Amino acid sequence: MTSKSEPPRPPQGEHDGTVDLSVVVPAYNEEDRLAPSLKAIRTHLETLEAVTWELIVVDDGSTDGTADVIRTAAAEEPRVRPLGSPANRGKGHAVRTGVLASRGRRVLVTDADLATPMEELALLARRLDGGAAAAVGSRALPGSRIGTPQHPVREALGRAGAGLIRAVAVPGVRDTQCGFKLFDGERVREAFAAARLNGWAFDIEVLCFFRRHGWEIAEVPVRWDHRPGSKLRPLAYAAVLGDLLRLRARAVRPSGPLAAVLFLLLALFLYGGLWEGPGTAYLVDSESDQQQWEWFYAVTADNVVHLRDPFFTDLQNHPFGVNLMANTAMLGVSVPLTPLTLALGAHVTWAVVLTGGLAGTAWAWYWLLAKRFVRSRWAAVLGGGFCAFAPPMVSHGTAHPNFAVLFVIPLIVDRALRLCGDGRTVRDGAVLGVLVTYQVFLGEEALLLAATGLLLFAFGYAVAAPGAAREAARPLLRGLGVAVLVAVPLVIVPLARQFFGAQSYHSVLHGEVGNHPFALLEFATRSLAGDEGIAASLSPNRTEENAFFGWPLVLLAIALVVRLRDRPQVRALGFTALAAAALSLGRDVPLPGTDHTLPGPWRVVDRMPLFESVIESRTAMICVPALGILLALGCDRLAARGPRDERGSSRRLLGWAAFAAALVPLVPTPYRTAEREPVPAFVADGQWREYVRPGRALVPVPVPDPGEVAGLRWQIRAGFGFALPGGYFNGPDGPDRNGIYGPVPTPTATLLKNVHDTGRPADVDEAVRREFGRDLTAWRADAIVLAPQDNVAPLRETLERLTGKEGRRVGGAWVWDVRRGA
Repeated sequence: MTSKSEPPRPPQGEHDGTVDLSVVVPAYNEEDRLAPSLKAIRTHLETLEAVTWELIVVDDGSTDGTADVIRTAAAEEPRVRPLGSPANRGKGHAVRTGVLASRGRRVLVTDADLATPMEELALLARRLDGGAAAAVGSRALPGSRIGTPQHPVREALGRAGAGLIRAVAVPGVRDTQCGFKLFDGERVREAFAAARLNGWAFDIEVLCFFRRHGWEIAEVPVRWDHRPGSKLRPLAYAAVLGDLLRLRARAVRPSGPLAAVLFLLLALFLYGGLWEGPGTAYLVDSESDQQQWEWFYAVTADNVVHLRDPFFTDLQNHPFGVNLMANTAMLGVSVPLTPLTLALGAHVTWAVVLTGGLAGTAWAWYWLLAKRFVRSRWAAVLGGGFCAFAPPMVSHGTAHPNFAVLFVIPLIVDRALRLCGDGRTVRDGAVLGVLVTYQVFLGEEALLLAATGLLLFAFGYAVAAPGAAREAARPLLRGLGVAVLVAVPLVIVPLARQFFGAQSYHSVLHGEVGNHPFALLEFATRSLAGDEGIAASLSPNRTEENAFFGWPLVLLAIALVVRLRDRPQVRALGFTALAAAALSLGRDVPLPGTDHTLPGPWRVVDRMPLFESVIESRTAMICVPALGILLALGCDRLAARGPRDERGSSRRLLGWAAFAAALVPLVPTPYRTAEREPVPAFVADGQWREYVRPGRALVPVPVPDPGEVAGLRWQIRAGFGFALPGGYFNGPDGPDRNGIYGPVPTPTATLLKNVHDTGRPADVDEAVRREFGRDLTAWRADAIVLAPQDNVAPLRETLERLTGKEGRRVGGAWVWDVRRGA
């Protein structure tokens, strides 16, 4: 048995009695103005050619003659349907009663005072014709026409409330409370069937439902006049605030925290060996990179504490220094994590950045997918997990946190998408500018790749849906202009230091490093199905396995694009992945099975500014979010309710099997770790202080370079009490200032490295000794330290020949005091 106030929801789809348009009018104590409003509505509806309609008027327990007015209207016009509630339950309850009783393919909800006239209906209908699921009248957009304004106090309260609603519940919609809204009938009935609020915030609850389901909401500027006799009293604002809090609490789903925990556990699984001994464990595949990154974190913390220049230091490559802004110092995390670095050490910061970076990146993509792309939260979990734990991400996760800590990229994508819709151009553009600025201090190359991917997607979407792209272009371009105006003042000084300051360089000459075509189809070293030998033959090293998606995933991605090709976004995603994969092949694409190559698409961009320093195989990383979104969309389609017959179940089972076949082989395996060599007691116990004066250098042997980084750890252990010649960084070389890895080679550094590599003492004559003396002077060296290592005997013999004296055994190392007069 059904209540009069809660009529049963009509069955969805075509049925007898369906009309083109239902108009729902809630009424409470409206006897004075309801009759003229109903007449105006009927008059307008009768002018609509070939449109069938019904007018539903819901009496919300009025205590005046409102019910009589409704009955009179219904007696005059059979298409007027009177409904009512025995007691006043609230405007939300009245509207829900009318909507659930409606039979229209579209449903218009309008207030009884007709503050927005019926003539504005055509504007809203146009947006539904264009694909929107809801069109809401707005008093807050450019083009809105306000005839009679509200009282200033009420207007101020309304603006404050609208801002709160945007922040808490319905971002991007400036005016949720204008009483003139047109909906797709089936969707709005589904939304009201799930609604629970009876008060003034019912509109917010329904629009939140539309947002959660990915149904487009269009905000339309309309004409509006204030009418006296409003039922909204001051206490109603407090009630709306309470409803907002209830909506916010209800919106918190357990899948969000569970996803975060799942991603964190997966990251801990990968870095388990690092966490077992963060002070001594070293990621084997990182080669020298772990030590370099720990040095960046430690020197940044030291700069912060001593209020030194954050963009430059002379503690490496002394006395010439290192341009920290031109290196991947990741000031965006190293500065905020300074307290952690000072308290627990740079090795703990390294573990936290890698573990938290991958987990945070996964959750950020999950958040974006759940918000904008899919209904199923577990589809968002799958897509977000792939975006952070795909083979290229796992490869960089062993040595390159600037490519693992990418949680800002989904936020940038979200803000760009908001600019394409009906968002606030200035606010969203400003936020985008701040996000881009922050990403500059996390990783500029990742930002460049993200921008490239967004440009590829924009081009693909413009081809797939030219009308929608044209509509989005203007607000997007305006918002991007605002973003530039915000970001440029924030980054101009750091970027000027990077490109024109001391120890800046033009570009890094890394040679041609394109992906082999087979690298797109094979499996990575760290993947469950990976073969170390095959991966090594198709990549420069384990930290640059930038593709390796596996042939099953490639086939699944193609199938998803074909299956979901009716969606423009899917076609654009497919184009983005294909174009990025093609670019990653480099300047010259090898023909498998031959010694021949073909000109590659990278030739189009390799001379462009910034791109000349990009390792071209890394553009395959653009494929990662494109594939992640496709996987989420496909999973969402499988998870959606469909036919439950045997054929439908078989198709669904086949789909899940395809997902498993594509993704299980890509499951990452834990990173390998090894125990580090201990720091010599000469450094660890502070005995170096007897040999090195403040501001002077200690020279480890071999001299630090990208392959010999033990000295960087010594320096951290000594609290940066001495400087180092050489080091591991990017810096300029020669008059052209081309970028190289490590210092400009010196005669002494080259000689000692050759002895270390060959195991043969060097022949030293007077000319070699003079070069040695010049290098020591240039380095401002006070001591030379030879720690236990391979080929220590020929190194010791060579140093004795160079210095003309025997070294002293101090603190487990051989030490030569080279201060003047020593």
